[in-house]
Amino acid sequence: MATPRSPSIRNFFIAAVLLFLIHGVNSFYLPGVAPEDFEKGDELKVKVNKLTSIKTQLPYSYYSLPFSRPEKILDSAENLGEVLRGDRIENSPYVFKMREPQMCSIVGRIKLDTKEAKEFKEKINDEYRVNMILDNLPLVFPIQRQDQESPVYQMGYHVGLKGQYTASKDEKYFIHNHLAFTVRYHKDMQTDSARIVGFEVKPYSVKHEYEGNWNDKNTRLTTCDPHAKHMVVNSNSPQEVEEGKEIIFTYDVEFQESEVKWASRWDAYLLMSDDQIHWFSIVNSLMIVLFLSGMVAMIMLRTLYRDISKYNELETLEEAQEETGWKLVHGDVFRPPKNSDLLCVYVGTGVQFLGMVVVTMMFAILGFLSPSNRGGLMTAMLLLWVFMGLFAGFASARLYKMFKGTEWKKIALNTAVIFPATIFALFFVLNALIWGQKSSGAVPFGTMFALVFLWFGISVPLVFVGSYVGFRKPAIEDPVKTNKIPRQIPEQAWYMHPAFSVLIGGILPFGAVFIELFFILTSIWLNQFYYIFGFLFLVFIILLITCAEITIVLCYFQLCSEDYLWWWRSYLTSGSSALYLFLYSAFYFFTKLEITKLVSGILYFGYMLIVSYAFFVLTGTIGFYACFWFTRLIYSSVKID
Repeated sequence: MATPRSPSIRNFFIAAVLLFLIHGVNSFYLPGVAPEDFEKGDELKVKVNKLTSIKTQLPYSYYSLPFSRPEKILDSAENLGEVLRGDRIENSPYVFKMREPQMCSIVGRIKLDTKEAKEFKEKINDEYRVNMILDNLPLVFPIQRQDQESPVYQMGYHVGLKGQYTASKDEKYFIHNHLAFTVRYHKDMQTDSARIVGFEVKPYSVKHEYEGNWNDKNTRLTTCDPHAKHMVVNSNSPQEVEEGKEIIFTYDVEFQESEVKWASRWDAYLLMSDDQIHWFSIVNSLMIVLFLSGMVAMIMLRTLYRDISKYNELETLEEAQEETGWKLVHGDVFRPPKNSDLLCVYVGTGVQFLGMVVVTMMFAILGFLSPSNRGGLMTAMLLLWVFMGLFAGFASARLYKMFKGTEWKKIALNTAVIFPATIFALFFVLNALIWGQKSSGAVPFGTMFALVFLWFGISVPLVFVGSYVGFRKPAIEDPVKTNKIPRQIPEQAWYMHPAFSVLIGGILPFGAVFIELFFILTSIWLNQFYYIFGFLFLVFIILLITCAEITIVLCYFQLCSEDYLWWWRSYLTSGSSALYLFLYSAFYFFTKLEITKLVSGILYFGYMLIVSYAFFVLTGTIGFYACFWFTRLIYSSVKID
């Protein structure tokens, strides 16, 4: 009765996952689906986001600096991914009227004390940028280059800058206190409504002056006066950041009609770098890897066909006794390895990762996880990881039963806990460091509790359900019988040493992804968008093929040299590509980033260690299953007396 019930349980949970994902589609932002129309004079509310710096990688909330504030600060609802990214979206005192230009609008003024002046100087020194949002579009600073017609956009604007007065060697700090906003809109030809398609800024540092006593509502500035048509066009008289200095915050708003349609408004944001090099490099890498993979596959197929034909033609006892190669170890090749329980756990975890990555990429390709949906990608990955625990438990239990294991609950618990606990412990330490820096990137207690609930409340039970279903199924039968006494492994050549072959095996899989890895690291650590998910999916497919083929080739050579300990080596061979990934991340750190603070460096290498560990589990599982299929195939294809 166990067999008929198992598929129904599995199908029920698969249906539950699909229903959850389908329901969750409503919360995803699809470009071109939910535009908002604005009539002339409608209020446009600008929201402020975190302060970011590529030098420290530590985000801070906007109001951690003494900027002008609205009467009441309101937090916007943020999803799980936004909180983990350090986003803190709040309202601002900047209020626009649709298609009604404003000049020299006063936001407020502050007088710096010692602490505030020090905070501003620190943020300017670390090159922090202010991020704002209007109608879900991030604020960008356009940079016009001579060799390009369209400008290059940078996210946000710098808090301030360092400079020197003419004929002075003393370095001063200046704040950007005047913002010239440009809101681009696309007007409907039939109605008078319009949609926002661009949000740009040009920041200036201006030492504002005024006559008489200060009055918040009626003060007229002499440095920026709309009545006298006196506009801010440069920073010839900049505003210093020093104790006791008075800073007045002002802004202009200009509205420009644009031919860009609402559905295409993100195109300019996504083309922030020279994508020709990007595309050429990816295609070149794919072609090389495909060519190598084709050659490997062809050699393997021809050699194996010859081996199997030769073994099956052996008829006399003398010929059988003289046989060499991989057939000779048929009585030991399926002997359970040492630490087989741990192998089952890591294989199950790898299946969980594989499922998460494939489904996430599918959603990304369909547009559900576009950059316009802040935090959507991370939220989707976390939820998919949790629900893929079902398949993790199933895979680990199936392998465990094949190894003649009997305690399925133990293997289920280890699968549900070992990898997440390692990651959570490392994440907790890194989060404590961020918390110590008083950064908004620190995950709040409530969010930490939500993560623990997802882990123990959903993922762990699903792993147990998957393990129960997997263990109830009949054990996988080996194609050949295993001898009672292990065969002695002959002395191996130096190039067949496990450490050497494992390290060699990771080079090709890493070579398949390292160019794409550069752009992924750039998007994460240099605050840029990553959006070419179609190419990423192709690279991932090539990674799968490469991991499988290089592991099969080295496994074949290993068996031919009469070494039958292939279980763990197959996992480590392709998994060793994670070592190269971590080494490349170190190279990227020293050549591309300008991080100088110790805490920021620890955070970088801590997070890259997590990424490398996950990559190890993913690629290792791919290599293991490729060898598992390969060995079962070849040993079931020859006649064993």
